[in-house]
Amino acid sequence: MSRPPEDRGGELRALFFESAGELLQSLNEAGLELEARPADEEVIRRVRRAVHTLKGDSAACGFNKLSELAHELEDVLTPQIARARGADFAELVLAAADSFAALLAAYQRKAEPPAVEALHAMIRKLLEGPASPDTAASVAPQLPAQFAWTEYEQLMISEAVHRGETVYNVALRIDPNSLMRAAAFQLIRNVLHGSGTLIALRPEDNVAAANVEIIEAALASSQGEEKLLQRCRIPSIVSDVRLERAATAETPEHELLGDLLEAQAAKLVAGAATNPESAAAMDPAAAASAAATIAESTLRVDAARIDAVMNLVGELIIGKSMLNRTLTEFDQKHARDPLRAKLADAMAFQARILDELHKCVLKIRMVPVEQLFRRFPRVVRDVAKQCGKDVALELSGQNTDLDKGILDSLSEPLMHLVRNSVDHGIEPADERLTAGKPARGTVYLKAYHQGTQVVIEVRDDGRGIDAALLRARAVEKGVLKPEEAKRLSDQESLSLIFESGFSTASEVTEVSGRGIGMDVVRTVLDRLKGTVQVSSQKGRGATIQLRVPLTLASIQTLLFRVGGQLFAVPLSSVVEITRITDPEIHRIDQREVLRLREQILTLVRLDHLSRLRSIDAQPVRKKHFVIVIGAAEKRFGLLVDSLVGEEELVIKALPGEIVSSDLVSGASILGDGTVVLILNVPAVLSRLVRSTPLGAIA
Repeated sequence: MSRPPEDRGGELRALFFESAGELLQSLNEAGLELEARPADEEVIRRVRRAVHTLKGDSAACGFNKLSELAHELEDVLTPQIARARGADFAELVLAAADSFAALLAAYQRKAEPPAVEALHAMIRKLLEGPASPDTAASVAPQLPAQFAWTEYEQLMISEAVHRGETVYNVALRIDPNSLMRAAAFQLIRNVLHGSGTLIALRPEDNVAAANVEIIEAALASSQGEEKLLQRCRIPSIVSDVRLERAATAETPEHELLGDLLEAQAAKLVAGAATNPESAAAMDPAAAASAAATIAESTLRVDAARIDAVMNLVGELIIGKSMLNRTLTEFDQKHARDPLRAKLADAMAFQARILDELHKCVLKIRMVPVEQLFRRFPRVVRDVAKQCGKDVALELSGQNTDLDKGILDSLSEPLMHLVRNSVDHGIEPADERLTAGKPARGTVYLKAYHQGTQVVIEVRDDGRGIDAALLRARAVEKGVLKPEEAKRLSDQESLSLIFESGFSTASEVTEVSGRGIGMDVVRTVLDRLKGTVQVSSQKGRGATIQLRVPLTLASIQTLLFRVGGQLFAVPLSSVVEITRITDPEIHRIDQREVLRLREQILTLVRLDHLSRLRSIDAQPVRKKHFVIVIGAAEKRFGLLVDSLVGEEELVIKALPGEIVSSDLVSGASILGDGTVVLILNVPAVLSRLVRSTPLGAIA
């Protein structure tokens, strides 16, 4: 049963938007490379391939404005213009990436496409502007050629390239003085056949060659470019030769997608005038061939399907817990039953397989942070240029894997941190030289695993963060009272940068100064159950570490009871567990504190945080359990009634109408049906740091 045309169109557009995002990223990367190496022909070919693919894809999806812009841009993407106008050429490529992104965003929102007159003006300027004097003499006019190969010929070229062969596009102009065009064409064809494998030829026969001035060919050859040029320059027959490597996509997927979409666009245009009913039809054989080639390496799956599988695995983990509890009860009642050992073996086997299944599903959701990091070279370049600074970006740990959902959520916080490092952290060149530093500043972006967490570190070698200035600005803005500011240590003062509306910038610029960016960082990290830590050395730079869990699906926890209620805290946040007596608890500034090995810990009682009444009558205890919780460099003690043990919990988000506080991050269900509330450690910690009264959780 075939799907209606609108379904096929929707799938086509979805595939186009996914592919276009990768193409835009490749354009950004190529633009940055062209700033360093303007005459690199391989980079220019990459740009042409990306623009050519965008042109065909957008035409097939009916996005004419984007297709026409890409077509106009292709005219200026030549090595000659790149050599003559290097800086302007690189700027054009980056501006084109921005314009394409704006158009794509409008198409996705089904809004009116924005005007891109600035890019049109840049294209006209490069096409009409004179070449520089030192290159004008050396740059010869390029032999005009279309190299408009059919879909089959492009697939043949792609297959040859993927086999490791070198494929050239060759254009030869027949000498105007040649009286026998057909004979000249035959001689040229013989030379091409003798130079390698002739994949495509225009025109295709001697009769058509009688009225053609330029012959185009696609040739797979093991010979070098210089030798091929010598063979093709046939005296009295060929007056001009153009030789370039055939354009192939960075990945087979882009190439084949572009081919299919261009073919469909051509058929839509051609068929609309003759047979509207067949206008949207595609060649099934070609589509099947392309799809088979793509599927060999990659399988695209909707994230919602992975989430559904993850949810089912979570339910299985709860089922495993139920079976374990049932088996424990069976042991108590039928200790000598021979079935007990068999049940235990079956449970152990099931648990092992379930653990492996859980790990496999988690790995499916894991992606390298490189997908996020690769967008920041462009960000650093643009902000540095806007601020008039020279800044380099160094990346490390790009292969560190992280859950796709968490990675997407970190995009905006990291954007704020990197922009702030360039704008606030890195000093101007003259100030750096005066301080004995190199004129070029450096921002470091690093990712690595640490236990069950991933750490993403943003560091710069700039002026650092002035803790005294932070305290003064906090008092000035009413964030802190003067007496509170005096009690803050330098390390505690650094956390002030995350307060809403707080900024040390003397003026608001397009880059920063409004005091909203760093607040976003803390908000997102709290939502992800992560932490953010700031350290700084005056004159040496600042470091901000984001710590997030590998996944939000399930966690190892420590269970405990307070007032008859069952709570859990992530095991990764537990530093140690100790027992204390009432005399060991002291009060300082209306807070209960504990001295533990020369360290003063603030004590937190969950029954004071909660308005929930105790379910059970609690006996008077001579000793209390204290769970020492740590996040970044902060520590506090959690007073609890009793410890239950360790348990792997599947996290279930709680709607706001059930729990209205951020002190609880979620809940889970044990095998016996008991509901466990999971404590949000970063939220409790942030309230302690801000020295505000602790409120209720329900």
